[in-house]
Amino acid sequence: MQFNEQTSTKNVYIIIINIKNKTIMAFELIKLPYASDALQPVISQKTIEFHHGKHLLAYVNNLNSLIQGTELEKKTLEEIVVAAPEGAIFNNAGQVLNHNMYFLQFSPNPNNKEPRGKLAEAINRDFGSLENFKKEFVAAGVGQFGSGWAWLSVDKNGKLVITKEPNAGNPLRSQLKPLLCFDVWEHAYYLDYQNRRADHLNDLWSIVDWDVVESRM
Repeated sequence: MQFNEQTSTKNVYIIIINIKNKTIMAFELIKLPYASDALQPVISQKTIEFHHGKHLLAYVNNLNSLIQGTELEKKTLEEIVVAAPEGAIFNNAGQVLNHNMYFLQFSPNPNNKEPRGKLAEAINRDFGSLENFKKEFVAAGVGQFGSGWAWLSVDKNGKLVITKEPNAGNPLRSQLKPLLCFDVWEHAYYLDYQNRRADHLNDLWSIVDWDVVESRM
């Protein structure tokens, strides 16, 4: 058995393992670009440690186990999310991709507190103003019944759209390109905000790294 050097593709980390000349792609828990206590008080260190270190790690481990020996084994995470039928593989792949995008879009000290350039122009064009966009986005997150996600995506015509997805849902399944997501599973906020989901979602704006969001367009 030979373990090759870790590589990274679109912020999704993998380990390439050669077993008797067979290449296997094993996904790995992403490394956070900030300390576990850096997003406080919006997201506490305890929440980061549970959310990233336990919940996301479990999804990664489950996915690797589920795809071993299947035709999905050599696909990218995005390809698995699009191709996998509803069920355990999709649920775990979706949650890995969703959480990777979620954790990597935050910064304790964003360079830009508001979107700029093409993203800012698109938000003003499609939602009227940044303030209106934020209201609609938070409303989508609050309105998602049970567990799930609020998403900002861009469609094939370049129009920005807000969607809400249950459980492991990702806009890729609807031919949309995801740009920004807020997690409304209770494990994302309950230790810090209890049942105050709206307060949590509104506070997240202060740690969004808009440069990362724009780079996804």
